[in-house]
Amino acid sequence: MKKALRRGIKVLGGLMFATGFLMLAGTAYEAYQSTQDMKSYPLPGKLYEVSGRNMHLYTTGRGKATVVLASGWGTPNPYVDFSPLYDKLKSRVKIAVYDRFGYGYSDYTDRPRDIDTITEEIHQLLQASGQRPPYIMVGHSLGSLETLRFAQMYPDEVVGMVMIDGGSPEYYSTVEMDTPEWYFDSVRFLVKTGVARTLLHSDRMMESLVIDPNLVTESMKKAATISTLKHAYNDNVMEEIRNSKVNAARVLENKTEFSFPLTILTAGSEKPSEGSRAWEADQAGFASWSRQGIQLVIPHAEHYIHNSRPDVVADEILKMANPSNDI
Repeated sequence: MKKALRRGIKVLGGLMFATGFLMLAGTAYEAYQSTQDMKSYPLPGKLYEVSGRNMHLYTTGRGKATVVLASGWGTPNPYVDFSPLYDKLKSRVKIAVYDRFGYGYSDYTDRPRDIDTITEEIHQLLQASGQRPPYIMVGHSLGSLETLRFAQMYPDEVVGMVMIDGGSPEYYSTVEMDTPEWYFDSVRFLVKTGVARTLLHSDRMMESLVIDPNLVTESMKKAATISTLKHAYNDNVMEEIRNSKVNAARVLENKTEFSFPLTILTAGSEKPSEGSRAWEADQAGFASWSRQGIQLVIPHAEHYIHNSRPDVVADEILKMANPSNDI
């Protein structure tokens, strides 16, 4: 019995040593590889100084109106995320895709992540980069809050708005973050030890966690991987979600009926549940934020409608930019 116990302890000790060694080796490798990543992480756009730090803006296209694209919460690389739309839009409108602090190619910031500060930074970025209204604001998911607040703070600059499965302030002001903190801690641990990098070599994992690799070029796929590993629920990103209820309440308390068109695009659920029915009901009510508001439920779409049905999203944006022309 004692021999068996000693053998068991020896085996357990060996496993613990091996595990510790692998974790240490993985951490060292990840630290080295993340440094190498930055050598192959070219800017698709340009950096502009905003509140003493650098913010990234990618622009392309031509036209009288500028479509400003706001990514959803936690989307590591907005430039890659919105890329399925570019070829469908750039011959008709200008496109501006910004990275909030803590995303994509932008710096981190010590400034609070309240909605007024975030919105002011977006406005500063557009001005510093030489963009000019009129703007069509397009917000995905939680990005709906800053697009709405932008129209509240700078009403003369916005002529239309499209929400890509974006929630209303009424919705976000009542919803608690349902993902436990240990989940985010676990993700950061997997990144630090190199496990996440290994997982992202799989196209299936890439599609599940970041973006469908079939939708983007190899260089974009690499950029999305680097962004995911680089940003991994950093402090700026986490403060945004922790402030989501307060930020939504701030937008809600300044609610006025917009005069410009507002299109709510909702991903249709293949298997409706109580939660998805509540979401769709909220989406229908969201259209009331504008006297020209409409809601369109998009069948066979996922939450990232601009990835799963980019044709529909592009068509609705172009209808807003060119209301008298056929698309």
